[in-house]
Amino acid sequence: MVHGKKLAKETLLPSLLEDDDAETESSFEESRCLTFSFSIQQRVCRTEVDVRGPKDQCSSPGGIVLDGGEREGEEEENEEEELRREECAISNEDYDTDLELGDKEEAYDPTGYMEACEALQVVPASNFLRHMHNSELSMMHRGLGPQGTKALAVPLVTNTSILRLNLRDNWMEGMGGAAIAEMLKENCYITEVDLSDNNLGDYGARAISGMLKENSTLVNLNLSGNHFTDRSAEHLGPALITNSQLQNLDLSHNALGERAGQNLGHSLSENTGLRSLSLAWNSIRGRGAVILANGLGGNIFLRTLDLSFNGFGKEGAIALGQALKENSVLEELNVSNNRIPPEGAIHLAMGLKVNKTIKSLNMGRNPIQNAGCYGILKSVQENSHSAMEIISFSDITVNQDFEDLYTAVKEIFPALTVNHGGRIGTFRKVKA
Repeated sequence: MVHGKKLAKETLLPSLLEDDDAETESSFEESRCLTFSFSIQQRVCRTEVDVRGPKDQCSSPGGIVLDGGEREGEEEENEEEELRREECAISNEDYDTDLELGDKEEAYDPTGYMEACEALQVVPASNFLRHMHNSELSMMHRGLGPQGTKALAVPLVTNTSILRLNLRDNWMEGMGGAAIAEMLKENCYITEVDLSDNNLGDYGARAISGMLKENSTLVNLNLSGNHFTDRSAEHLGPALITNSQLQNLDLSHNALGERAGQNLGHSLSENTGLRSLSLAWNSIRGRGAVILANGLGGNIFLRTLDLSFNGFGKEGAIALGQALKENSVLEELNVSNNRIPPEGAIHLAMGLKVNKTIKSLNMGRNPIQNAGCYGILKSVQENSHSAMEIISFSDITVNQDFEDLYTAVKEIFPALTVNHGGRIGTFRKVKA
């Protein structure tokens, strides 16, 4: 508190002066009250404490010098500068920015965050101190880096208020990701975490995987855009088998390839927790796509699966068709932009012919042509137990035969909606 009192003096807060300065404080109050009535005619006198020595100065409205101070005739420029300085200090308190807070905030930080920042030589994030008692903490785009993330992890270990944590785009890298992972091993209150776009890499994936084997409260986890490779999947796969609490996982926009598809496929068949999984914008193809599809066939919990922007091709589509014959829980499947040819679409349609749970299917931007679209829609028509509500063939043109079939299917399933890239032979009228 000694240091805090010194700071209070330096920031012109008379209420926090030490007891031995009571006389100076009293003089200041008397001077301020008197000068208030003359504020229109003359400027207010302030007490200034020089940090280089005990030179408490003030002058009364009558020109009497107090405590060896200067007289009222002090130059106007110094007084105006002092007033401007005080106004800036007051206005800065209204901004929610990451600043060097110093000892002024110590009284409100029983978590050890300030000490951690000092030890790691990083600037404290005032946003955390202001919102650490809220149920949701958003620290997106703050540039925390590895060291700043380590400092933030310290108070989060014992925090019992925050339930949703968003640390997106802070470039925390593997070391920062490891610090958050260690924190989540101890914290049993946080249920939702966003670590996307943080360049965690394989090192961070390994740390996160170790956390998932121990954490029993996390429900939603976003790991999108973290440069995960096939080596990352070697760690994440076993973790998904062990963890049964995580329900929503986003691994999109990474560099997961064929081997990753194999690892995740084996894990998917044994996982008992996931309800939603996104593997969009990766490089899963070949044998990896086939094994992943096979894993889907054995899964009895997953409701939503996003496989868009991969390379499933014909082989992957055939495996997906077989999986849809076996799977009885999946409701939404996105396989757009997967280089699936017409033959692949026909095999996938074979699965839809018996599937009873799929409600939404996205096949857009695949080279399946009109034949593939027709085959898929025909399988829905022939499945009296189909739950299909929406099919997307975006950017794929169809012919009149498809349009006629759609009209017939609508009579059986009035709620069904089909989107496509337009009908062959039709052109938009150009406005005059």
